[in-house]
Amino acid sequence: MSRLVVVTGGTRGIGAAIASRFRAAGDEVLAPGRAECDVTDEDAVAAYFASAGPVDVLVNNAGISSSAPLSKTPLDDWRSQIEVNATGAFLCTRAVLPGMRERDRGRIVTVASTASHVGYRYTAGYTASKHAAAGLMRAVAAELAGTGVTANAVCPAFVRTDMTATSVARIQERTGRSVGDAESALAAASPLGRLLDPEEVAFAVAFLAAPEAAAINGQTLVLDGGGIQT
Repeated sequence: MSRLVVVTGGTRGIGAAIASRFRAAGDEVLAPGRAECDVTDEDAVAAYFASAGPVDVLVNNAGISSSAPLSKTPLDDWRSQIEVNATGAFLCTRAVLPGMRERDRGRIVTVASTASHVGYRYTAGYTASKHAAAGLMRAVAAELAGTGVTANAVCPAFVRTDMTATSVARIQERTGRSVGDAESALAAASPLGRLLDPEEVAFAVAFLAAPEAAAINGQTLVLDGGGIQT
């Protein structure tokens, strides 16, 4: 049966791969970028989901990142990461939850990060926002326990996306390393020893969103090759 799937931040990278996977499965997919649905704008989110129709699967994927030592992190950078990565997930989840509860079916999957489990240097805003997103998911899951609606998260290590390319460029700028060495430094942060492909994250999201995953609720599925044990 075809479902209506909304993937926020779905125009590129992980979001585009997730949207493509659901479309290939025969689902109707909406994959708004910021221009279509600014997840930090309460009114815009409410209007978007009101026009979308009954959502069967919500993927909270919209996200941003920046890095700097804490002492050099601008307040605007801190706030913007909290707003997009955490508040955005809150607003979108709040928008779809009443309809899912009324129908007693639905899946909410948040794309978090290994940074939602551990702290990484120079990522205070990002790490805090991803911890918040994972905490939100767990709170929502607790409210949903025993219903036909579930809330879970996937937590990948670094993925081969434009966002990661920006991180590689920052390492180059600050250390003088080559592109290959900078990328290797990120890959070495997880036992996997390489960057993930977006399609690997999409598979994990589709798994948690499957009708057969009704017994999985409040969980974080870590994609890092075995470093973080949950």
